[in-house]
Amino acid sequence: MPEIIDLGAYGPDFVTDPHPYYAKLRAQGPVHRVRIPEYMDVWLVVGHEEARAALADPRLAKDWSHAAAPVLGPEEDEWQLMNMLDADPPQHTRLRKLVAREFTSRRVEALRPRVQQITDDLLDAMLAAPEDRADLVEALAFPLPMTVICELLGVPDIERDTFRVWSNELVSPTSQEASMAAARDMAAYLDVLIEAKRQSPGEDLLSALVRTSDEDGDQLSRQELVGMAFLLLVAGHETTVNLIANGTRALLQHPEQLSALRADFSLLDNAVEEMLRYDGPVENATFRFAAEPVEIGGTVIPAGEVVVVSLAAAGRDAERFTAPDTFDITRETRGHIAFGHGIHFCLGAPLARMEGRIAVRTLLERCPDLALDVENEALTWRPGMTIRGPHHLPVRWR
Repeated sequence: MPEIIDLGAYGPDFVTDPHPYYAKLRAQGPVHRVRIPEYMDVWLVVGHEEARAALADPRLAKDWSHAAAPVLGPEEDEWQLMNMLDADPPQHTRLRKLVAREFTSRRVEALRPRVQQITDDLLDAMLAAPEDRADLVEALAFPLPMTVICELLGVPDIERDTFRVWSNELVSPTSQEASMAAARDMAAYLDVLIEAKRQSPGEDLLSALVRTSDEDGDQLSRQELVGMAFLLLVAGHETTVNLIANGTRALLQHPEQLSALRADFSLLDNAVEEMLRYDGPVENATFRFAAEPVEIGGTVIPAGEVVVVSLAAAGRDAERFTAPDTFDITRETRGHIAFGHGIHFCLGAPLARMEGRIAVRTLLERCPDLALDVENEALTWRPGMTIRGPHHLPVRWR
């Protein structure tokens, strides 16, 4: 076994800006044995080519049963919600097929007017704020995707502050106990909601999932419905919250890029892709497990070992992107893996992209003098290694 690199020893600087540390690791090789603060020892993939290959390698399973040692304790495992992100073929294929038919590009595109309306309403409220200042996370980045995914799924009058606590604990846990409690509480809430949809279905996505079946009559079980609702609700807003927050921060910290986008909004689509590459919302993909010995980048990973693919590190690999630490909205961004790759490529990527494009353009159009209202050093960042984003993003517009 190679030497273990303790990422926790890097301290809070690693949370604030992990990119220099990933660059040092990448310079030493594409794969490393590391100790991650919140869990255990894992194999971390930091090279772009190796990351892309690992994400599509069927020998790197998502089912936790392939782990050589238990990853969760007995109580935690009890509340591990079954969903397609933690499943392999044929189970993954079955689950994705049943939900994909209700999550089509046509359905996403039909949401465009509503996404624009929600964005406009949120910015109306933000721009009415006293002193022409606001926290962009609270005013726009969180409520926009949260409202969209709740309306899409048909989650009525959800207590959003409570749901946000659950979601934050699940993707950026403050402790194992708090994360387990959040999973238990969310599962109980969703179980009641799904039963209500079964008794009184509507035209929403969750009702469609309750009644959907394939040509052989296959349907989602109750437990699978809870897991699917959990995945769509959490992943359906977390990525977009941080796409908007990280992307806006990048623009405001690079005034020449901001000016170029304001002058030519035909650059918007590419600008959003560069935001995803440069400082995307998902820092590292969720766990994979070597179902057999797997060679990645010249390193053989033994069977049963945990593998973490760093999407953030792959996005800054100079072997793939010229001047990777430069934020350039005109660069060729094809090949970034901010939404993953292979069979687990993010199902909600089209929705996240649409929301990001609408939010950024509308924000810039309505706030010609938008600027950060805080020094970069004063920002605090989400804990953990999965989601990358600031807790708050203070801005001003006069």
